[in-house]
Formats: sequence, C-alpha cells, structure tokens
Amino acid sequence: MPNQPLEDDLAPASVVASEIAFAGKIWNVRRDEFAYNGSTIVREYLDHPGAVAILALDEQDRVLLIKQYRHPVRVRGWELPAGLLDEAGESPVDGAKRELAEEADVAATDWAVLGEFSTSPGGSDEVIRIFLARGLSALPDAFDRSDEEADIEIRWVPLDDCVDAVLARRIQNPSLVIGVLAAHAARSRGWASLGPADAPWPRHPSSWKTHS
Repeated sequence: MPNQPLEDDLAPASVVASEIAFAGKIWNVRRDEFAYNGSTIVREYLDHPGAVAILALDEQDRVLLIKQYRHPVRVRGWELPAGLLDEAGESPVDGAKRELAEEADVAATDWAVLGEFSTSPGGSDEVIRIFLARGLSALPDAFDRSDEEADIEIRWVPLDDCVDAVLARRIQNPSLVIGVLAAHAARSRGWASLGPADAPWPRHPSSWKTHS
C-alpha cells in the first residue's frame, strides 16, 4: 500500500527439519527444510550468531577506523571496530563495548543504535547492529591482540572524509559503508533517528530460531 511505511516483514517460514551440513572452525553451514507457498524447500546457509559494529565519533566529528587483514577477499581494509555476538548471555550493547575496548582500547559513555542490516540474506542469517558511540576516552591498558588483529592500524578520520571515500569506492567494508552513510544522514537530522542502546532486536535470529 502506498501510504504504509516502507518496511520489511518478519515472516519466519515453518521449518520441517534442520541440520548442520558443515561444522566449521568459527561458524557452521546449516541445511533447513521448510514449508513455503505450498512447497517444501531445502536451503543451506551460513549459521551465524550475529555481530555488532561501532561507529565511534569524537568531539571533532572524527570516526575511529581500524585497518585489518581479511583473508577471503585478500584485503587489508578499513573497518569499524566490530565483532561476533558469541558470548553467552551478553547483550548487543555490552558486546559492542567489549569489541571497542578489545580492538581499539577505547571506552565510551554515550551509546545509541545507529543502524542494522543483513549482510547477505540469500545465503546467511548474519545480522549486524551498528552502534554510535560518543563520549570517548582511551583505556589505560592495551589489549594483547593476535592473528589478524595483531597488526591492526588505527586512524581517526573526519566523517565527511569517510563519506567521500565511500562514494569514491575506495573503502568497501559493509559495516563501514552503511555506518558512515547512516551517521552522515542522521547528523543532518540532528541525530533524531537514533535508537536507545538497549532497543529490542526482533530481526536477530535468536528471536525466531527454533532449531538447536
């Protein structure tokens, strides 16, 4: 209907059977059999715990960026601090606080929901919530990082410069692209679109998954 808000519908199909098709080191591939449109359909997808990303913005409107190696795409790319929601019982905002500390040695006093997105809805149930973090301060002790995080590079970049880099296709990490464009738009509207840091997240798979 043209007068209704533009909005996705959360409509989980009835799952008839579900199994792990491949058990991986970090995440699994799940095979679901579900009923839809009078048929029984089988689909395989990445079974993901969800993640958070943090757009940390200082008083000079600079964004905290990290550069990190990502093997599937063979790139050392600029990103927002981010991480998996793989700690049992941890809320999304607490996960965001943990990741900001672990990846950038930074804490924040002001947290809000900036945006959310599905990374690849045709092949993964991964959803990411992007938080806006302000009231920033450096933590006194640096975290001991390993593997791809061992050589993380940190840079503070003006938000407008981040937008320019997105539009010029120089940076392509999805959380960063969506985060800086959302922040640029939200800032132009006086940050009125921000949500509370503890806002419900009905589109996170934990809200509707029934399989084990």
